[in-house]
Amino acid sequence: MEATITQVFSKEHSNCDKIFAQAENLVANKQWAEADSEFNKFYTAMEKHFTAEEEFLFSTFEERTGHTMGPTQVMRMEHQQMRQIFAQMQTSLAQQDDEQYLGLSETLLMLMQQHNMKEEQMLYPMIDQALANEIATIFERIRASA
Repeated sequence: MEATITQVFSKEHSNCDKIFAQAENLVANKQWAEADSEFNKFYTAMEKHFTAEEEFLFSTFEERTGHTMGPTQVMRMEHQQMRQIFAQMQTSLAQQDDEQYLGLSETLLMLMQQHNMKEEQMLYPMIDQALANEIATIFERIRASA
């Protein structure tokens, strides 16, 4: 049996969380070059994840269910909030401002935890159910776009 949306995307959350924690540790230790590199890995992984959700998962779910103003809209808004924090974090890295970075990182961590919980416990299972016959095709489309 092919993996579910919940399984694959929850694993991506976990992988992004690990990179995020590593970047935070590097900033805390003022290892700026390594922190910048690790943050860029985190940022790239998050953008890839957001793009897969927004362009493939959410859009297909909305087309099939007709729900365009529900949970997918909330998730997109939260993605935008996180993107704004990413930009501020990049600025604090460039300025080697560990206090600002770590404060932003604390805010982002809370936002990501709440966001991921909503996706993993509510939205992904809804998508798995609504798109059960299309999951393999969705994964193929995501892989082809990478």
